Amino acid sequence: MKYIPHTQEEIQSMLSTIGVERLEDIFPQALKQKIDFHFPHALSELEIKKKISDLGLKNKTQYSSFLGGGAYQHFIPEVVDTLSSRSEFSTAYTPYQPEASQGTLQSLFEFQTMIAHLTGMEISNASMYELASACAEAILMALRIQKNRKKVLIAGNIHPRYQQTCLTFLKEQDMEVEWVPYHQETGQIDLTHLSSKLNENVACLLIQSPNYFGVLEPLKEIHQSLKNHGALFITAISDLTSLGLFEPPGSFGADIVVGEAQSLGNPVSFGGPYIGILTSKMDYVRQLPGRLVGETVDLDGKRAFTLTLNTREQHIRREKATSNICTNQNLCALRTSIYLATLGKQGLKEVAVQNYSKTEFAKEVFSKIKNVQLRFSGNTYNEFIYKTPLSNKEVLEKLKEKNILGGLNLSEGILSCFTELTTKEDILYYAQNLKDIVS
Repeated sequence: MKYIPHTQEEIQSMLSTIGVERLEDIFPQALKQKIDFHFPHALSELEIKKKISDLGLKNKTQYSSFLGGGAYQHFIPEVVDTLSSRSEFSTAYTPYQPEASQGTLQSLFEFQTMIAHLTGMEISNASMYELASACAEAILMALRIQKNRKKVLIAGNIHPRYQQTCLTFLKEQDMEVEWVPYHQETGQIDLTHLSSKLNENVACLLIQSPNYFGVLEPLKEIHQSLKNHGALFITAISDLTSLGLFEPPGSFGADIVVGEAQSLGNPVSFGGPYIGILTSKMDYVRQLPGRLVGETVDLDGKRAFTLTLNTREQHIRREKATSNICTNQNLCALRTSIYLATLGKQGLKEVAVQNYSKTEFAKEVFSKIKNVQLRFSGNTYNEFIYKTPLSNKEVLEKLKEKNILGGLNLSEGILSCFTELTTKEDILYYAQNLKDIVS
C-alpha cells in the first residue's frame, strides 16, 4: 500500500479535536531545541553529520556505570551481532510451517538444549518475553500441576518488578499469595518463617537466586523444606552468567527454573527487548507455556524440527491453553545461542569468575571506608548493597557529579553492580570518591 501523508486540513482537524492550535504545541517545552544550530548555508550530508557529531561530544556520556538490579552490561563478542544480523534471521517471524522454517526451528531447538543444560533441567521452552512475566507464568504452571492447592509463597527479596507482575497475573485467580520475609542479617530468605508457612495447601514457592540484593540463596535447604510438604520449587535467575560458576537450580531439586537471558549476548538497549527462559522437569511438559520445538525426521528419514505439544491459544481452545503468549523472542534467543556457543563452557566460567571476583574485591575495598557498611553478610554474585550515614540520594548525586553512576537507590541501601566490564581502576575510582563523600 502506498504511503499517503495527511493533508493540512486533516492535520488541523485532528489538532482541533484535541484542543491544540499547532503541531509544535504537542511537545513539552523541555524537549524543544532552545538554541539555533546556526547553519549559515545549506550543507552536504557529510557536513551535517560532522556538525551534529561535534555538538553531541558536548554531552556528558562517559560515565562509569555500576547499575544492575536485573539489567546487566556484559561484553558481547562481535560475532553475535554479525551472525544474528543476517537477513535470513532478522526477517524470519514465526515457524508455523516447518517445511519453510527449518533454520529458525533448529536455532530454537539448540537454544532450548543449551538452556536446559545450563539450568540443569530436563526441558526448556523456546523462550518467554522476559523474566517478570516468566515468573508469573511459572506460578500459573505450578497451579495447573497442583490443582487442589490454592496458596502461593513468594520470597520478599525478589525483584519488586517481578513481584508486581506476578500479582497482576494472579489477581483474578482463585488462590492466595503469602510473602516470605528475608533475614535482616544475611539477606537470604528466612527459613524459619518459610517452614511456618508451609502446609498441604501451598502449591509452590517462588524464590530468586542471586536475589534482588545480589545474595545467593540456600537452595538445598529450601528444597528440603518444600519437599517435605509436596510444594513445587520455582527458582528465578536474573543474571544467567552466574551459572558459569555456581551449581544450577536443577542440582538442588528445582521443579521449574525461570531466568533472564539478557546477560547472554543481548545488550541493555534502554530497557529491552529482553528474553525470559522457562525450564522444568519433563513430568510437567504438558503444562509448559509458550512454544516447544521438537526434533524428528522427515519423509526421507532426515533430521528435522517442528513445533510440538502445542498448547497455546493459537492451536487449541483458548480456555484450554496453558498461555496466551502470542510470540516469543526468536532473535534474542538466537543471540543467546550464538553467545553461549562462542564462549563455551570454559568461557562462561571465566565470565562468572570475573564477575564474582571483582564484586568481592569491591566489597573488600568498600568495607575499609569509614562510614560505609555492607548491608548483608550472605555470599553475593555481581552486586551488593552498602549503607552510609548520608541519604542514598545525596550519595548517588555526588557520585554522578564525578561521572559515576553508583547504583540503585533501595530502601536497604545502594545496590552496586560489578561485571567483567568493570576494571580495577573503575572500582578504586568509585571507592575514592565514595570515601571523599562520606568521610
